[in-house]
Amino acid sequence: MRSQLLSQGFVITTAAAAAALLLTACGPSQPQTQASTEPGPSSASPTTSSAAPSTTASPPSSATPTAAGPALCKAATLSAANDSTGGGAAGSVYMTLTLTNTGAESCLLKGFPGVSLTADANGAPIGAPATRDETTPAVDVLLAPGQSGAAVLRYTQAGNFPDCTMVPAAGYRIYPPEDTASLFLAQPTQACSNATVGLLTIGAFQAA
Repeated sequence: MRSQLLSQGFVITTAAAAAALLLTACGPSQPQTQASTEPGPSSASPTTSSAAPSTTASPPSSATPTAAGPALCKAATLSAANDSTGGGAAGSVYMTLTLTNTGAESCLLKGFPGVSLTADANGAPIGAPATRDETTPAVDVLLAPGQSGAAVLRYTQAGNFPDCTMVPAAGYRIYPPEDTASLFLAQPTQACSNATVGLLTIGAFQAA
């Protein structure tokens, strides 16, 4: 009897243990801890300056166009004359060379004319051209229509130079300042054909 009870108790105990094990296996599983990943700090977008580069505006010019001054006197609108009332000294003759504005507009005589002796109205210059006498400073001479400017012209007698090869001259070829055209002033005289001999000197124009 006792043996039977022990056997039944072992069976009950074994069954209870098996039931407990089964309950443990079938019980709710422990929730797994999920690693929470927190979002990192958002990276800041680079700041882009929207300001346009400053441009310094140039101030408007207040200068007004300067009106052009009178043009230089040209041979085409001038007439030439001379006189020898200045007299002479030591074989020289002093003359006043005068250029008159025959045009319709004012013009400017500025500086020294070019002067040479010439064989005729259309001929080439003879000998050396006039050298400049700068005793009197050059000035700007404004000539209204009909007005004149004057310069002192000195002629030295060709016979004063032993080495002069004398030839006749019909008069003077005159170039206004800064002009390539010329005027002819008739006045027969003697010239030296060799360019090493200077017979003429000319001063700067002054108001007549």
